[in-house]
Amino acid sequence: MLLNVIKIFGKKLNSVASINMDREITSWYSPALNKEMPIASYGHFGFAILLIPTAAADYLEYERFQLIDAIAPFINSGKCRVFSIDSMNKESWMNNQMLPEHKAIRHNQFNEYVFNEVIPFIRSCTSNETMIYTCGASFGALHAMNLFMKRPDIINGAISMSGVYDLTEYTKGFWDDQVFYNSPVHYIPSLNDNWYLDKIKSSHHIHIYTGSGNFEDPDAAKNFAGILYTKGIWYDLDVWGPDIHHDWPTWRSMLPCIGDKKF
Repeated sequence: MLLNVIKIFGKKLNSVASINMDREITSWYSPALNKEMPIASYGHFGFAILLIPTAAADYLEYERFQLIDAIAPFINSGKCRVFSIDSMNKESWMNNQMLPEHKAIRHNQFNEYVFNEVIPFIRSCTSNETMIYTCGASFGALHAMNLFMKRPDIINGAISMSGVYDLTEYTKGFWDDQVFYNSPVHYIPSLNDNWYLDKIKSSHHIHIYTGSGNFEDPDAAKNFAGILYTKGIWYDLDVWGPDIHHDWPTWRSMLPCIGDKKF
């Protein structure tokens, strides 16, 4: 795998963000996705957070919307190192020109890209002992939770903000096995493999956060937490109030709160 690396040191990272830290951009041609895929990393030490974009955005979305700013104290102090990747939703569930079967295939290719390329890359930048947590907001929350639940042997937990955990919310009525096995509210209730369950249960970092304001769906968070409860899986559910909306100010508040109180 040929890596292309760009380093930007000690300067503002773009016209929106105000942070002053190192950012490194690496890219490679992904065998899983058959395209060049960039990844941004921030910081040098600590546990690893893998950010999944909200909808159909790119690897710099969390920087542009100042979420990296919000967690800069954790990055600069060496508490965590952050990695951020491109979304494939615009080539999958959010692409109205694709057949639904092809959307599902692309979703699985994205999963394989994370499992077989991104996680090993993070390991190469950190260590085999470093804890890796997926994190996302909105559609990214579903991806973050799904990636962890599918591979708890290589991912150590998930931080999901303002998410729904039912993939059929995005599939416009399409249903097949590929949807089932990427929809946590569907496959977790029937998960009886003790190896997987024990790996999931060993995590004490399954964080499910949501607001109750505009465009939020607190019932989705509560429903998923209830499913985890019936399986004996630990979780951290926090439902914020009706003034907390489905938008960036919410996530810029939530993630620092989780980082400060839960890690």
